[in-house]
This record gives sequence, C-alpha cells and structure tokens, in this order.
Amino acid sequence: MNAQELAAKVGENIGTSEWAEMSQERINQFAEATGDHQFIHVNEEMAKMTPFGGTIAHGFLTLSMIPYLGAQGGAPRVDGVKMGVNYGGNKTRFIAPVRAGKRIRGHWKLLEMVEKRPGQWQQTCEITIEIEGEEKPALICEWITQYFV
Repeated sequence: MNAQELAAKVGENIGTSEWAEMSQERINQFAEATGDHQFIHVNEEMAKMTPFGGTIAHGFLTLSMIPYLGAQGGAPRVDGVKMGVNYGGNKTRFIAPVRAGKRIRGHWKLLEMVEKRPGQWQQTCEITIEIEGEEKPALICEWITQYFV
C-alpha cells in the first residue's frame, strides 16, 4: 500500500508478527555484542536463585527484536520505499521479563503517519511485544520510523 493509504489507518491495529523464540543462544550473542554479561542473562545456575527462576533476555534485546518481528509480518510495507530509518522512541516500558526459551511476537497499532516533506513520511506506532502464555507483555513502546519514497 502507498503511504497515503497507510495514513488512512491511523488508530488501527496494522499487524501482528510471527512468534520468535528468545533462545539462550540469542541472549548470549546479545550479551557478547553489547558487553552486558550480567548473570541474570547468561549464568543459568545463578539466575535460578533469583525471583526469575532462570535466565532472562536483556530488555534492550527484546526492544531490538522490533525490526526482525516487523519483517515477519508485523507491519505493512509502504510501496516504493527507497530507505527506512529508525527515528526514535517514546514511552518505552519494559513490563515483564522474557525467560530464556519463551516465544515473543509483536503487535503494531498505527498512531500517526505524516508527510514531513515531499517523499518523507514519519510513522509512529504503538508496539506491544507479547510473551506467549503470559498475561503481561514484555514491553510497550511508541516507535517512530521515517520512510523515504
């Protein structure tokens, strides 16, 4: 759909991604990439002694899954996009931890779609990352993306 058609969907849920596993291997790779080796993420034996009962994903790992989940059907594609860039986020909240081995998926609600200048659109979505089988989501945020068409 083109950007104007998407803009007509403000206020609507516009996508739900496929499920993705938050494996211990993915958590370990994120720890390695970021240098965040806190034991609650990477030391399964020590993490068992915490209220989490085991290792949990980094909150920033869960947040960083947004592009991957979006590519898995979470958000509609805008026709003719030459480039899309992350612009930033609002109201990011980490609600519940994601235990290693759990599956997550994203839900997108379009809050705003505005043409900032000819060919440059700014989209704001409320994104909720759900944890399979759990009442509380892992996170809720407003994410801003700019598209150049």
